[in-house]
Amino acid sequence: MENIFEPETFSLIILPILIFLARIIDVTFGTIRIIFVSRGLKWLAPVFGFFEIMIWLFAIGQVFGNLTNIRYYVAYAGGFACGNFVGIWIEEKMAIGTLVVRTITKNNGIQLMEMLRSQSFGVTSIDAEGATGKVKIIYSIIKRRDLPKIVEIIKKFNPRAFYSVEEVRSASEGIFPPEKQRSMDNFPGFFRLMRPGK
Repeated sequence: MENIFEPETFSLIILPILIFLARIIDVTFGTIRIIFVSRGLKWLAPVFGFFEIMIWLFAIGQVFGNLTNIRYYVAYAGGFACGNFVGIWIEEKMAIGTLVVRTITKNNGIQLMEMLRSQSFGVTSIDAEGATGKVKIIYSIIKRRDLPKIVEIIKKFNPRAFYSVEEVRSASEGIFPPEKQRSMDNFPGFFRLMRPGK
């Protein structure tokens, strides 16, 4: 155990690992911070920004203090790459935000609307003219976490139906499926604040 903390071992092994982990954490925080800004969560973004910069200063300080050691460069770059992946993965699991799903179908749109309403989704439809004839456009504003469910309903109705999904910055009102107890409740404090509708 004492060998781990010998100066040579620390500089060649331990410190590059610490730089790598620090970069993963600070880039993860940065990715989440940017996503929070785009979602309008202005109170949480500065908190993540503070810790992001604190950790980054540690990592960059170690690199500048050892400019001739290639291990530090690799650890720094590797942590950056992994941090992007981890940040996006965490954001996907948190599923924050609101989406608009636009479905264009030539089939009987009334049936799809009934299927969506039976699952407590709000729907609005308009008649339109497409390249191959009359179509029905069906809009639904949903919580992001419900996207897989609504896509499953659309594909069940018509596997070849065209649909598009767009981010919604804010929505004043809407009809959404009732809240269920989710695993997000296991996250401490501020993570629960990020649940949509809370």
